[in-house]
Amino acid sequence: CLKKEFDQNKKENFIKEKPDRGSYLLNENWFYLEDSINEINKLNQSTKLWQKINLPHTWNKNDALDQVPGYRRSISWYQKEIIIPINKNNFIYLLHFEGVNSKAEIYVNGKHAGSHVGGYVGFDIDITPFIKFGGNNIIQVKADNSYDPNLIPSQKSDFVVYGGITRNVWLNILPRTHFAQLFVQTPEVSEKAAKTIIQFFIDSSEKKQFEIEAKINDKTGKTVSSKNIISSLNAGINKIDLIFPEIKKPNLWSPSFPNLYTVEISLKENGKTIDKISDNIGYRWYEFKEHGAFYLNGERLLLRGTQLHEESSGLGNALPDNIQRNDIKMIKEIGANFVRLAHYPHAPEVYRTCDELGILVWDENPWCRGGVGPRQWQENTKNIFKEMILQNYNRPSIILWSIGNESDWLPDFSGGGNPDSLKFFAQELHNLAKKLDPYRLTATRKFPEAQNIVDVFSPSIWSGWYSDVYKNYESALLKARDAYKRFIHAEYGGDSHVGRHTENPINGEGKITTTGGDEPENKILSSSIANIGDWSESYIVDLFDWYLHVQENLDWFPGSAQWIFRDFTTPLRPENPIPYVNQKGLVDMNNNPKDAYYVFKSYWTTNPKFCYIESHTWKERNSGVNQKREVNVFSNCNEVELFINGTSQGKLKRDTKKFPASGLSWHVNFIEGDNQILAVGFEGDKKLTVDSLKI
Repeated sequence: CLKKEFDQNKKENFIKEKPDRGSYLLNENWFYLEDSINEINKLNQSTKLWQKINLPHTWNKNDALDQVPGYRRSISWYQKEIIIPINKNNFIYLLHFEGVNSKAEIYVNGKHAGSHVGGYVGFDIDITPFIKFGGNNIIQVKADNSYDPNLIPSQKSDFVVYGGITRNVWLNILPRTHFAQLFVQTPEVSEKAAKTIIQFFIDSSEKKQFEIEAKINDKTGKTVSSKNIISSLNAGINKIDLIFPEIKKPNLWSPSFPNLYTVEISLKENGKTIDKISDNIGYRWYEFKEHGAFYLNGERLLLRGTQLHEESSGLGNALPDNIQRNDIKMIKEIGANFVRLAHYPHAPEVYRTCDELGILVWDENPWCRGGVGPRQWQENTKNIFKEMILQNYNRPSIILWSIGNESDWLPDFSGGGNPDSLKFFAQELHNLAKKLDPYRLTATRKFPEAQNIVDVFSPSIWSGWYSDVYKNYESALLKARDAYKRFIHAEYGGDSHVGRHTENPINGEGKITTTGGDEPENKILSSSIANIGDWSESYIVDLFDWYLHVQENLDWFPGSAQWIFRDFTTPLRPENPIPYVNQKGLVDMNNNPKDAYYVFKSYWTTNPKFCYIESHTWKERNSGVNQKREVNVFSNCNEVELFINGTSQGKLKRDTKKFPASGLSWHVNFIEGDNQILAVGFEGDKKLTVDSLKI
């Protein structure tokens, strides 16, 4: 049956009659075997059926979210047949995997071609020696997400470690002498000039002299700087460094103007181009002031950020590029200029989109919880961190290399929580990042042993959720500013269940309003609201509204990243309203916006103009006779007028120094039965937008 399917797909799997240097996407027409067979020579003993699938693929897209505790962590196999014509031009063939979770073994025509450890970084496998040119070639991949204490992230992390070929697979065809890697540095950038240094590697099949032509083009294709050299290459890997002439008055990269340039390098022999490599880059400089604000290109920029797990409902973490791209577009649409990629490097399309749309990036090593481990664990962790940095090196959007998250929590090994061991290893990772990339900063969150090692540190501040009350948020920020040399606030918020509302949310002092009355009870909550709260959207809207009201009015504050943009699965939370789902997202797992989504949009965007009446999912409300109820409108308009059942309740001016809803808050009387609410946004006397709600 499997062979018959392969025969039917031969045309689709035929690479090219005359192959050229290039990349061929191999995502279609794979076969998948869910069987925990460890050795390839025992595959024919399997009694299970192969399934036809396309990539990306994970076998955990369903069991990660079902009601049965745990999810499959084991071995599965993937198989694909391709036909490669006779290698007349003596090409090299590389399989490039953008991600296989968590360990991979690659076989071609039954022969072991290579392996990789680490599920969130890409890798190449040279399959040239194993190919049958002109005939059928069987690619087989053993993917393994079994629990391995020597491999990050720890299983104690609050997210699913999906198994499978979870990202794109490419066949890269290269000439025998070809470019292997390109790294671009922009060590000196100003409004007046930009300096560019490139380092690239050429894999040469023989000792020979070549001409190298390098140039930098602007977005119109115009060459703004160039360099030509003659180089004598040795057989094997050759490293070459080039310094370009300065670019005068560069178009700087920023969230408002994400200007990109293209570096192109050509390898020529006797005037003929043998190989070519290119990448997009951007010119910008930035600084976290000591105990103060963040500056980009010499101007203060408030980092307005969120965070993202690589996961979506029905797909797990096997997200096609169009969905990855749409996620970043949605984040841009709420006005964010910063994203923390939690808690591992994401797919290449995510970084490309951040470059193009203007989103600054915190990129994170998957050292999430588990403490420090023995030698094998340390080598794996350093290798993954190194691969993360090198594969994303040229991305102008990236400003922070994070060594990990909550890395000292819940040690997996005896002695793994020793403070001296944690400090020593954190220092090793910091030093590794600086050696590879001296022009970016390092970071970590909630890892106190590393707070004086990394460049930028985030403590844990969850005022109003895991501890404290949300009106103490500003005082918590002030303490953090004074305690840490360079500070950012990564992770804040709380869980909310779509459509769950309350007439009496816990207020900013931690007091609860009595049912049917306007006066709060004389009661202060002594435990975390995460444990005793109702997880209503009403409370989380108030919390976010207060946080943003504070953040937007602190001139020293560098910025933050809300946790998290979209709800995600976790094996650690069976007690949640939706079991095994962390519900701290601004959107649910199907990207449906919660009320809090519009709170952020009201603070962070200027266009398009909008109004949002809180809340469209709150259709039934209680109100006593002549008892006024609060109606809030979140908007980016200068003024909003509210109408109840056709009667104006007055026009209010928006002011971010006011709470709630930046002053767009009315207390109104409802009538028994149906009520019509209308909000109209104004700029002067001009109506810009409306929102309506029937309750």
